[in-house]
Amino acid sequence: NLLGLEVQDLDEGKSQIAHGETVRETANMISFMADVIGIRDDMYIGKGNAYMHTVSEAVQEGYRDGVLEQRPTLVNLQCDIDHPTQCMADMLHIINHFGGVEKLKGKRIAMSWAYSPSYGKPLSVPQGVIGLMTRFGMDVVLAHPEGYEVMGGVEEVARRNAAATGGSFTRTNDMAEAFAGADIVYPKSWAPFAAMQQRTDLYGAGDMEGIKKLEKELLAQNANHKDWECTEALMASTRNGEALYMHCLPADISGVSCAEGEVAASVFDRYRVPLYKEASYKPYIIAAMITLARKRNPADLLLDLLEKGGQRCL
Repeated sequence: NLLGLEVQDLDEGKSQIAHGETVRETANMISFMADVIGIRDDMYIGKGNAYMHTVSEAVQEGYRDGVLEQRPTLVNLQCDIDHPTQCMADMLHIINHFGGVEKLKGKRIAMSWAYSPSYGKPLSVPQGVIGLMTRFGMDVVLAHPEGYEVMGGVEEVARRNAAATGGSFTRTNDMAEAFAGADIVYPKSWAPFAAMQQRTDLYGAGDMEGIKKLEKELLAQNANHKDWECTEALMASTRNGEALYMHCLPADISGVSCAEGEVAASVFDRYRVPLYKEASYKPYIIAAMITLARKRNPADLLLDLLEKGGQRCL
């Protein structure tokens, strides 16, 4: 809408995919009517990102073979590996908070698991955060209880990024250790990588009883770590007691949205306005991604718009 596009929301259950149409067919059929395709597919390990690549290859093939007059831009709105639009919005929030990208080197960010009374939250946010923040020379700490590991390949990316930028990437099973002296904290629940793999296999086999059994096991496992909560005491242990608290929202707020959750109500309330600002950047991140992909000289376009000085009417 920001870019003047007309938005269509497509649900696979209501599309021809539900009637046996292949991904490659659907990609080309949609592309007859679209300049941009945004895909969100984060539930199944080993499936979501691969699905997006299949769509991209099919669209490129259709354009090359003359089926399509133009190749739509594809935007990853969240997959099983990464959540790029969220993490870039998070990074823009950090850049604005600290006064410039050049001031990020050496800043310590704790990407920490936190307790949630629900199960099966995607891995893409913590994976995206450790993959992106290490590109800016930051000291990134991944904290989680034993058994809540993320994808090993993503951790390896984070290590390589840290080595290349002069930052660091470390992992701990102690939330307090991660928070101590941190400039930024990002307490967020996620499901164990191994459990997400198991869930994918169960769904693939249509084993709904197995899914119910797995859900009970994971809820019980989560309940063993209720002390993994972002509290006032933990926030006091951060650098000068003033670390930037971040969350992709919605957060599980103790005593508000649930009895016990990811963050104490007093901490969340204190950071409510900054959290809204953090969230507000995502539409602009997506608009920027589309503009950069669709316009040959985006800088010239932006300068032209600035000179015209038009006002957006609401």
